[in-house]
Amino acid sequence: MSNLIAQLNGIVQYVLGMGATVMLPLFLFILAICFRVKPAKALRSAVTVGVGFVGINAVMTILSDNVGPAAKVMVKHIGLNLPHADLGWPALSAITWGLPIAPLVIIMTIVINIAMLALKWTKTVDVDLWNYWHFALLGTLVYYVTGSYWLGILAAAIITVIVFKLADWAAPMGEKYFGLEGISLPTVSSITFWPIGLLGNYIIDHIPGLNKIKIRPETIQKKFGIMGEPLMIGTILGIILGLLAGYDLRQVLQTGINLGAVMFILPRMVRILMEGLMPISEAVKDWLNQHVKNSGELYIGLDIAVAIGNPAVISTGLILTPLAVVLAFFLPGNGTMPLADLANLAVFASMIVLATHGDVFRSILISIPCLIGDLYISSALAATITKMAKAVNYSGANKASVTSFLDGGNPLRFWIVKIFELNPIALVLIPIVGLLIWWTYRIYKKEMAGLSGANESNN
Repeated sequence: MSNLIAQLNGIVQYVLGMGATVMLPLFLFILAICFRVKPAKALRSAVTVGVGFVGINAVMTILSDNVGPAAKVMVKHIGLNLPHADLGWPALSAITWGLPIAPLVIIMTIVINIAMLALKWTKTVDVDLWNYWHFALLGTLVYYVTGSYWLGILAAAIITVIVFKLADWAAPMGEKYFGLEGISLPTVSSITFWPIGLLGNYIIDHIPGLNKIKIRPETIQKKFGIMGEPLMIGTILGIILGLLAGYDLRQVLQTGINLGAVMFILPRMVRILMEGLMPISEAVKDWLNQHVKNSGELYIGLDIAVAIGNPAVISTGLILTPLAVVLAFFLPGNGTMPLADLANLAVFASMIVLATHGDVFRSILISIPCLIGDLYISSALAATITKMAKAVNYSGANKASVTSFLDGGNPLRFWIVKIFELNPIALVLIPIVGLLIWWTYRIYKKEMAGLSGANESNN
């Protein structure tokens, strides 16, 4: 068994070495051919999607390269010195892929997705193989805390099913408010907060006074004209971030222009990706309509990066950056020093923003308790993540305790880990959380049905 896993791991590492910008177009090309798209059309569409992702990744690098250093300077200025260093999601994903659970999770996730599609339990066709590491991370955490490989695999299977269902639930609203037609977003680090965002939005709706405050990019633009355009909002937020970091005038202006560029360019990169994806998506739908009775609508599952181009998402992420540093400093008992993941708060906030229909004010209010939870959870899992890092000879783990502020602090993963540890509080929460999610689903069922019907009529 160990030899088989080792061989499988070698194949996985080779494929992963191609990078997401190659893996995704390759997978989409194969999918298109399977659904009888002409090879030339399938090739052009797949390559266009790849080009779109290259553009998105390039702009996201600009975002990370500007927000990350500014955030680290803020951490230094505030005097934050906590025991668990935030290594960020890129390092955590590399650690996860290097451990024995990951290879089997890829095969398992594909099988689960096909089975759920066949049984009509999901509408999501998750082609984003790279992000299967999110499922593998939970499996690895459970493996390390229980010592059971197969319990780890079971945990990964459970979160896969949950995430596909949440992605289906959010997709109609994503089509309307993010403009992502035919796409769902099954990324654990963001979709976890979808029901939390809906519940928080419902609560704010019923708080007098607070429910009257609405701050959306489009209303800002209408009120402030050119100064309310996403380009200018990004520039202004970048300048503020530079000032908070204590930069000199040159660095402040550079940060402002760079973040203005992110706001301006990123939506255009998403449109390029959508241009490539739509022919494949339409071909899949046409084939299903012809060959499968009552097949219904299907969504192509993609990385949450395609939603980051929304101005409200970027704005919320930038505003949350200094707030996360302040929270880490003042929260009693927090041991996580947020560093690398501070540049990725737009990913964290994206589905909360969607749940509030792009209201930045509400998104920030709902995000604050979620950030607090992430800090405490990432502190609680630091010992396990450090052990995982040492197992793959991650150099940073030999010098200090490491964790991941966002993915290591994800509440859904943590809850499932505690369930497998047979923690009594986690077990008691199963029916409570289940009923709360069901109740939230019922509240928004009519709105979602209306959105889904409108989307289908437009296709």
